[in-house]
Amino acid sequence: MLDQIAEAQTSSLKGYRIAVLLPCRNETLTIARVVSEFQAALPESEVYVYDNRSTDDTAEQASKAGAFVRYEPQPGKGNVVRRMFADIDADIYVIADGDNTYEAAAIRHLVDRLLTENLDMVVGARRIAPEDVAAYRRGHRGGNLFLTSFVRMLFGAKFTDMLSGYRVFSRRYVKSFPALSNGFEIETEFTIHALELKMPFAEVPTRYGSRPPGSTSKLKTFTDGWRILGTALLLFKEVRPFLFFTLIFLGLAVLSLILAIPIVKTFLETGLVPRFPTAILAASIMLLAFLSLTCGLILDSVARGRREAKRMVYLAYPLIQARQILEQFHHG
Repeated sequence: MLDQIAEAQTSSLKGYRIAVLLPCRNETLTIARVVSEFQAALPESEVYVYDNRSTDDTAEQASKAGAFVRYEPQPGKGNVVRRMFADIDADIYVIADGDNTYEAAAIRHLVDRLLTENLDMVVGARRIAPEDVAAYRRGHRGGNLFLTSFVRMLFGAKFTDMLSGYRVFSRRYVKSFPALSNGFEIETEFTIHALELKMPFAEVPTRYGSRPPGSTSKLKTFTDGWRILGTALLLFKEVRPFLFFTLIFLGLAVLSLILAIPIVKTFLETGLVPRFPTAILAASIMLLAFLSLTCGLILDSVARGRREAKRMVYLAYPLIQARQILEQFHHG
């Protein structure tokens, strides 16, 4: 029965409004092919290309290929995503890049996974063919591994490719997503939003290819890497403030004890406190430690209230369900 429902869902995607969203800047070499491949793989969808201040004819090429072309003047992928999610109304949202590195042919499988398992996000986890070693630069690969491991440690989640730009979202994910980032750190925000609200999500391995000659990546390994790391830390403080400030408390408490133990030892042996400035410093650091712990307790209650509010917004949008398919089975 489940296999029949899954097969029916696959064949009846026309019942869903599916939007393929492609943020682009200077992708004239590849955008027409990317649009065509998504149209061929998912003809039920509408493809939108958002031009982010291109200086070439990206917009013209996308329009000729049959995409709906729109513009976002504020530079940065996060700004484009915020605009796309606000503008487009759909049941299923697909986001990818316009550089022809992601496997458009896999999109139907990703959408099917979203529908059959009632997920809110499916991530196309990047897998590189052995013969295409140039597809994923070593710096980007190492940075992704470090940042993914770091966020996985902070949030206790199981995922392998936090920074993939190839994703499928449900409507309720998109309409509950605040989109506060401006640049490439938006992928980190995608992941942490799903973790914070405990949304069901999955990763699906997809092929990741190299750019064609003449096409260059806009991602700067170190500059954007630091911004992504900073975003992860900021969101860690916002989402799990008690743990964040408890770690600060422990660090300050240990430092205070390191300074105080020799002074206490000398006092017990001689009855004197020879280093008053150090004693005052140790006491001040311990005071800061307890203030940090108090902040964590207060902000944890605030974060819980914000999380409940986000959850209610998320639940205000119905789950994507193939009701018409089930009705067909019942009446068929």
